[in-house]
Amino acid sequence: MSVLSAELTTAQSSVLRVAEHVYRGSSHFTPAKLEAFVAIAEEGGLSAASRRLHVSQPALSQTINALERQLGIKLLERSNTGVRTTSHGLTLLGEARAFLAHHDRILRRMAEHNRERPVINLCVPAELSPALLQALAGYAAESASPHVRVRQLSLPEQFVALRTGQLDLSVTLERPNGPEFDTMLLKRDSLGVVVASHVADRLTGPGGILLADLSALEWIRFARPDSPNWYDEMTAVLRSHGINVDNADSDELMPITSIVFAAVSGGRSFALAPESWVSPIPDQVTWRPLAGQPLMRRTWAVWPANSRRTDVADLLAAFEAASVADHP
Repeated sequence: MSVLSAELTTAQSSVLRVAEHVYRGSSHFTPAKLEAFVAIAEEGGLSAASRRLHVSQPALSQTINALERQLGIKLLERSNTGVRTTSHGLTLLGEARAFLAHHDRILRRMAEHNRERPVINLCVPAELSPALLQALAGYAAESASPHVRVRQLSLPEQFVALRTGQLDLSVTLERPNGPEFDTMLLKRDSLGVVVASHVADRLTGPGGILLADLSALEWIRFARPDSPNWYDEMTAVLRSHGINVDNADSDELMPITSIVFAAVSGGRSFALAPESWVSPIPDQVTWRPLAGQPLMRRTWAVWPANSRRTDVADLLAAFEAASVADHP
């Protein structure tokens, strides 16, 4: 089994079934977002919920707005005096409390099984580079003691989890500010474009494809809450080259790779990615560099500044060695 394969116990499978029952088909409906909704409903306002969860008010507001859009119902009524839970929201509130209580019980029971075996809780982006993936696999194979548990969370959820000890290390596209985290730059990737092969043949010049020549196509984007600073940096560059970035909901998920390939193969859209992300690639789709390298993506390792774990330090060293080897 791959090092990144889910090691699902019966109890963990139960969590997934409960989550699916609460909201079928939405990978954004996570325990952290349920916790955000419960906090707002119980505190009666965003300000108090923000202090309770140590999350910014805009991030909480974005979370609730996304949940209401996904469910197609109004969960909270906002007013100058605070927030009131709607009848639909009260239904979700009961289910969410039960789900979170069950989720916490499972985490406690699983922790009992791991008391004698160290666990590194690691968060990775959807697009982990082959070099870092190989480093992770090599570390897991060679380290007999630590067990690496891999997760995917949005950026606000990652920083909350790092602060509260639910995460030990995060590989992310954004570098946080403040003294509570230590960081290390792992990779710098020049982004290219994934387009239909016949579009690539028409647009490719000596240095690649000009970003401005993609202005007639629709950009297949990722969800802004996942990496807001990087998202804003990308959209600023795209706008400066005449790309329309206002034609889609910035909270929507970037589709999985196979769906991206299917979407761009029609010749009306494009996606941005480093070259290593798109292998293997179907014949109808092509990756090309962007002329002038206008978009440079950085990948960071982030961990609590007060961490003293030698196993996390060893994993960081493996990542650092892979980064140096990838860019000598």
